[in-house]
Amino acid sequence: MANQATAYGLRPIGLVGSGANTTGVTQYEIASNNTNAIFQYSICTPTSAGTIDQAGDTAGGTVVALGVLMGVEYVDSVSKKPIWINYWPGSGSVSVDTNYPVKAFVADNPNQLFQVSTDATFTDRATALTAVFSNASLGTSARTGSTDNGNSNSQFNVASVANTATLPLRVVGIVDDEANSDYTAAGIPMIVRLNAHANANAGGFDSQTTAITTGI
Repeated sequence: MANQATAYGLRPIGLVGSGANTTGVTQYEIASNNTNAIFQYSICTPTSAGTIDQAGDTAGGTVVALGVLMGVEYVDSVSKKPIWINYWPGSGSVSVDTNYPVKAFVADNPNQLFQVSTDATFTDRATALTAVFSNASLGTSARTGSTDNGNSNSQFNVASVANTATLPLRVVGIVDDEANSDYTAAGIPMIVRLNAHANANAGGFDSQTTAITTGI
């Protein structure tokens, strides 16, 4: 039986160490003239201008991440009323009153755990388990999403699993989900955290020891 869900971005599900998950967010800003789309549940990065932007590249890496976008609020230039949307479509797609900031709400706890769906088969659970404690990327999906519902299309790239320090995701585990448990198909829900986080004590990517082998 094929898995039910295969592309939905990085959904916050808890904290490292089973800490209470309050789905807390921090308010940041998006530049009102930013033409880049930033989808809900997609990685966002800090900029030198004090604003946030989309993932550092299409695989999700190259620059330190701030967290995952949860939603956006701006003031409409015509109605002068606040508008809440779950993603930033880009400055050419919305009418923003630049007298007010574009507010971005980000799940930015460096200990945040996320659920993300695989883009390919692991063949079996034993093989999927060997990915735990390794790193991975989002393939080419880190910046993509649906303009219909605003959700990210980011997926866990199975082929990328390695000990490479600069990959954006650290693999923590596998979600126990009966509806998405067909290891011969894409869509296995993996548990990850952001590997290089702007709010962590160390700003760089974490490295893996050569003693850990993935078997992938």
